Amino acid sequence: MSTIAAIATAQAAAGLGTIKISGENALTVADSVFSAVSGKKICDTPGYRALYGKVYDGETVIDDAVALVFRAPKSYTGEDVVEISCHGGLFILKRVLRAVLNAGAVPAEGGEFTKRAFLNGKMDLSEAEAVMSLISASGEEARAATLNALDGALSREIMACRDKLAVTAAFMAAWVDYPDDEIPELSDEEMINTLTEVYNRLDKLLSGFDAGKAVLDGVDTAIVGRPNVGKSTLLNALSGSERAIVTSVAGTTRDILEETVRVGNISLRLADTAGIREDTDDEIEKIGVKKAKERFDRASLVLMVLDAQDGLSNDDKELLAMCENKNCVVVVNKTDGDVKLSLDELKCLTNNIIVEISAKNYSGIETLTDAIEKTVGTANFDPSAPLITTERQRNCVVKAAESVKEALDGVSMGITPDAVNVCIDCAVENLSVLTGEKATETVVNEVFANFCVGK
Repeated sequence: MSTIAAIATAQAAAGLGTIKISGENALTVADSVFSAVSGKKICDTPGYRALYGKVYDGETVIDDAVALVFRAPKSYTGEDVVEISCHGGLFILKRVLRAVLNAGAVPAEGGEFTKRAFLNGKMDLSEAEAVMSLISASGEEARAATLNALDGALSREIMACRDKLAVTAAFMAAWVDYPDDEIPELSDEEMINTLTEVYNRLDKLLSGFDAGKAVLDGVDTAIVGRPNVGKSTLLNALSGSERAIVTSVAGTTRDILEETVRVGNISLRLADTAGIREDTDDEIEKIGVKKAKERFDRASLVLMVLDAQDGLSNDDKELLAMCENKNCVVVVNKTDGDVKLSLDELKCLTNNIIVEISAKNYSGIETLTDAIEKTVGTANFDPSAPLITTERQRNCVVKAAESVKEALDGVSMGITPDAVNVCIDCAVENLSVLTGEKATETVVNEVFANFCVGK
């Protein structure tokens, strides 16, 4: 494979920046642009050593730099790797990269360093996917969960399930194919116990998917309610800043205002929508209401805000009915004044969690946080548990679980062992696709398509 290079640090001015070079000729390419103060050549330097010197483009000195050497196979990619660290100005980094490319390297594609790590057996496909999740982690729980995945927690769980199925399938195949060798037959009870254990483990992975996605990717959240119930005040309270204009005039918010905030152990991509009401003649407000309803439909979580100082209106009741099929927390706001809203009546209209707050006084925000985590399933999230983090992984586990269930049903119905084995083999196949052992080139390319250049 060709020797590749890319800027491995963020594309922004910083104190330091790094150009990564990987491939068969990485050491030679690096020697062409780097001269150590000690006079040592990178090609003669053992792995895990650093050299201080200068980076050149021809005869021109570009910058002072440190070259860190990693030798195959003990590197991130499994190939010879050199990381040249210099001052982090974008112009300097691009000059150094240009010099490296002029010396014989080619530009790395997005995710190509990690792709080579996968192809060279340094990590499996699920661990490679955890790399990007770790880079984009927005909180402690997300960091811990993705680091756990990168350490192989999911891979170990998937391989444990696959190995149990493979042993069962091999035993059954041997018994069918070699009837004269006195191989003992697996009892139905043994098969059912093994298949049930594997199915339960796969089902547990699937049940944690939504909570895991919420922790890793955040939750698309819409704040909805009729005008002047305190939606913008709630946005400000959750974000900790005056992001939205708050007045006593109904209909102040005409467009959708968005803000990402940390709530408990998850990120909420909050959208403060225009007040939803039907009896308005204001054409601009009508457009805002239409946008609010569209945003409501797309949201994974809805914070439906009611005014405690008013009774329930028809608009409130219609919104409550719309929320019954959504992940929703009903927020009764303005509880710091004369409360007129009947909680008993409200409880008859919704099965969602109800929280009483005063967004203006920041009262009840912790209770609201607990309710949000409970609603999206992250209240008891365990970052140390095996976690499927992508739709690709989920699809593989779903197919494997379905095949295991078919095998269980087959054993219960008394179908032939070879037919049961077909189902087990299908489950093993899908689990092997998840780890990348049997993934097609198309699948592998899709996994790395969204990686950033330099990783």
